[in-house]
Amino acid sequence: MAAHVTPLPGPRSDDAFTSFVQDLFAGLPRADQRRWARVYLEGLLSAPGKKSIRHLAAASGQPAAALSLQQFVNASPWDWQPVRAALLNWAERRGAAEAWTIALTTVPKRGEHSAGVHRRFVPALGRTINCQAGMGAFLSGPDLHVPVDWRLLLPGRWSEDEELRARTRIPEHHRDRPLTAQVLDLVDSLAQASGGAPLPVVADMSHERDAGRLLRALGGRRHDFVVAVPPALPLAPLQPGVPSPDGRPFPGEALGAGPLLDRFGSAVFALHRAGDGRGRGVHVLTCLVRLPGLPAARAVHRLFAPYDTASRRVTRVWVTNLAHERMPRLLSLAARHDLSATMDSLAEDFGLGDFEGRSYPGWHHHATLASAACAFSRLTGAGERRAPAASAA
Repeated sequence: MAAHVTPLPGPRSDDAFTSFVQDLFAGLPRADQRRWARVYLEGLLSAPGKKSIRHLAAASGQPAAALSLQQFVNASPWDWQPVRAALLNWAERRGAAEAWTIALTTVPKRGEHSAGVHRRFVPALGRTINCQAGMGAFLSGPDLHVPVDWRLLLPGRWSEDEELRARTRIPEHHRDRPLTAQVLDLVDSLAQASGGAPLPVVADMSHERDAGRLLRALGGRRHDFVVAVPPALPLAPLQPGVPSPDGRPFPGEALGAGPLLDRFGSAVFALHRAGDGRGRGVHVLTCLVRLPGLPAARAVHRLFAPYDTASRRVTRVWVTNLAHERMPRLLSLAARHDLSATMDSLAEDFGLGDFEGRSYPGWHHHATLASAACAFSRLTGAGERRAPAASAA
């Protein structure tokens, strides 16, 4: 006999949850859409284990609602972008964010028919997997990250095969784009929807050859940024002809970021305060550089990299246009790039990877609702409501 999923007391009578739902879904045009959005969100916050449609329906106390929830997330034509804008504004009012962090996540998939599925090399895993890849935007503070927007990558056949695109309902103007373009699109959306001043953009582009294009574009939009770049990214010393710390003159031509830092970087010691409030000393190599292709007034950047004193090895090389900011703050911003724990929680606690449909709108609907569940849990302290372990007869 199959294991029985015990319905849980969800947050239906909670005033904070009711207000949250009203804030997020007020723009949905139909009452039934608003109703099923609430039920789906309750299920994400309550269902134990895999967030299948059946489990979401059971956890919300409405086992017979599975078909309606499936229709709501996969086929109902509601626009997810206004809901994400409302989520962003809600989160901004409740969290002390210090950065907009952009990060890529992959969701392993077995089949080939879900929108965007492809073979992709994942540096963190060191291997190629079959997956969907999403680029997410997060409000990041000292000890938490809140997802507020997403883009689904559409490489190869998902941009070229019109029959496949029609089958998964991919809009005409959504095609394959470089990761730098996806980052810019997310930043532009945040800037348009945000109710506050723009925050520094933090991103790990250390595996992207065109990271320099992203830096120039962010600077052109007047965004502050702290971005990890490939060691081969061409940069120029700030003052060609002026002796470097080792007595050799700066070359006039550009060098790779890594070699430039090795040759001309000055060693500094900075106190980095982690999210738990504890401080630790960090050794950093840093120097001022020029980013080629920019007017002189906007070309000055800081190159820096934390390193191990014993091996003198660095893990990531960073470029920022906050050239004269104090190093402790730069280290704090750079630390916001690590979203591994948040991505794991999104997958395990809020079901980001549990979407069972194949359509492009369905993926975005589910990602929006999973993000909302995560935001509500993190910013209200509601936590995840888990059921007792299921028992089998």
